[in-house]
Amino acid sequence: MKNMFLSLLSAVFVLATFSSCADHDGGDTARNTYMLVHGAWQAPYVWEAVRSDLVKAGNEVIVVELPGHGSDMTPPHQLSLDVYSSMVVDAFSQVDGKVILVGHSMGGMVITQVAEKVPSKIRKLVYIGAFLPSSGQSLGELANTDPDSRLGPQLIQSADGLTLDVKPDSLTYLFINDGTQADKEKVVANYRPEPAIPFTNQVTLTNERFGAVEKVYIKTLKDIVISPGLQDRMIAKAGVQTIYQIDSGHSPFLARPKAVSDLLLKIGK
Repeated sequence: MKNMFLSLLSAVFVLATFSSCADHDGGDTARNTYMLVHGAWQAPYVWEAVRSDLVKAGNEVIVVELPGHGSDMTPPHQLSLDVYSSMVVDAFSQVDGKVILVGHSMGGMVITQVAEKVPSKIRKLVYIGAFLPSSGQSLGELANTDPDSRLGPQLIQSADGLTLDVKPDSLTYLFINDGTQADKEKVVANYRPEPAIPFTNQVTLTNERFGAVEKVYIKTLKDIVISPGLQDRMIAKAGVQTIYQIDSGHSPFLARPKAVSDLLLKIGK
């Protein structure tokens, strides 16, 4: 009985937040393992509702906390896109088999590099309103090709150049303008300046590794951080064939979590 009780409450918090299939009514075997990677100026809290839906449907979920975000206090000068992607790769040690790897916004850069590192561990890559680079591109370079984004003028670089702040009066307008007041308060309460160095790091991708992984893109149609226009251009350049859309701003997992989890469950079939 003791072992059964422990199994029902099992959770692992090492490099990610792990949710066991024993926590839900979905049976003894999980259908899929989803690994969720948050974007810039955000943290694992943004996935709470989506994570809950996926677990209830019988899946395992790993929510990765990137260094320098959430409760992690890694100094910004020690961070890079490679550090982020290595964190995700390390989280694969919790998984038997392949994962559906999901990235939002800056998290798209991370999952792209992860796919180049360990393509055999990934069943599908899912981009949600996310940066989807070509080889040789950085997030900063991609963002500079988006004249319809309203983020750039609202950024403030620190004196040492190591972090970027969003002007306080623009934070919820940019990231959760279509959310409830509670959503907006959550974003404000969890806000931290964003490490700047990873925005400058370029990815190196190959057709044999990153190119071999199946990709899905979920467009955010009312996004004013990564505009639908840039999303379309990245999708076309990457040759993504499976495309969905949500009529939301930049944070659909907060504003429309059920729509996100329903799509992820559909993608997992």
